[in-house]
Amino acid sequence: MHTSTDRILTTHAGSLPRPQELTELMHRKMDGKLVDEDQLAAAIEVARANVLDRQLNSGVDIVSDGEVSKPSYVTYVTDRFDGFGGEAQPLGLAEFADYPETMHHVAADPGMQHAKAPYCMDKVTLRDTEAVRADIAAFKKALQGYDQVEGFMTAASPGAIAMYMINRYYRDDEEYLYALADAMKHEYRAIVDSGLVLQIDCPDIGCAAHLAYKDLPLHEIIQKIEMHIEVINHAVDGLPPDRMRMHICWGNYLSTHHRDIELKNIAAAVLRARPQGLLVEASNPRHAHEWAVLKEVGVPDGKILIPGVIDSKTNYIEHPELIAQRISNYAGIVGRENVLAGSDCGFGTLVGMNWVSPRVVWAKLASLAEGARLASNTLWGKSSR
Repeated sequence: MHTSTDRILTTHAGSLPRPQELTELMHRKMDGKLVDEDQLAAAIEVARANVLDRQLNSGVDIVSDGEVSKPSYVTYVTDRFDGFGGEAQPLGLAEFADYPETMHHVAADPGMQHAKAPYCMDKVTLRDTEAVRADIAAFKKALQGYDQVEGFMTAASPGAIAMYMINRYYRDDEEYLYALADAMKHEYRAIVDSGLVLQIDCPDIGCAAHLAYKDLPLHEIIQKIEMHIEVINHAVDGLPPDRMRMHICWGNYLSTHHRDIELKNIAAAVLRARPQGLLVEASNPRHAHEWAVLKEVGVPDGKILIPGVIDSKTNYIEHPELIAQRISNYAGIVGRENVLAGSDCGFGTLVGMNWVSPRVVWAKLASLAEGARLASNTLWGKSSR
């Protein structure tokens, strides 16, 4: 995983806005309607090239394929594995029980309206070994001609899959999680072996407390989250830590988030994860202060921190100086060479889910690049001119 010894590099959490044509085609397919597969494949190829070009023009250094081929960051696995079926009920968000008047933000979103996940009904087994290889090949083809540009590819964590594809087959949570980990090993290794950086998306680490385990006492929730980290380590055993990063978040949706578990309760477990990079929300107003938690607990040597210094849920375009301040907070913990600047979460987590206007996304990423430049000038003592 690339860092720099003279400036702060930029990246983001993975998903990016899809063009309207692709969104409509994917929604049709998700709704069970007939779709011309050649037309869909062509739209995905165009979208992939577009998001790559837009990232680089915005000043992003470490880029993704935008997740443009996936219906969502997690449910895509049901197209690759056997063992899933039916339609699970949407997870109940605990904060909506306290403030039900805020539900309309989520209910009205086109992406959320298509957020359907099945149950786990049988043993989870890998069916399509080539899907991840096809995504890798297509992304690497798009990267041709861009010298010195590092790419990363996202993959769902076992816990994220379990959180949405509810277990109706395995004996307990632990058995289900390890079965998913074993199924995902193929995808994780394929990404690393390709030369791309693997990003494991782990919303379960932040969200499990108010989604999957909301009825448990805090000490039992922490034990569950510790198990989720152990499962991740099992899934990536043997893979080089410096070719992996993990993203934790508390849910990329508009709500109060007052029931989010605090980072101080899970930081020790999170820092035991094998991936070298840790992408954590640093803009979310419920968690922006928690850089101080990492400073207090201490980050192990060798870790790379990737704070999300732009918010993925609001149309505010963050001021570059604010971005630079946020970056500097994290550089003060692990050193300037061990920090990348990222986003809180993805900008296209589900097909059609655009909390942020697509045009604003690119402006935010440009502001991210400018903020990283300002931070670099400060941290390396360069002229601001």
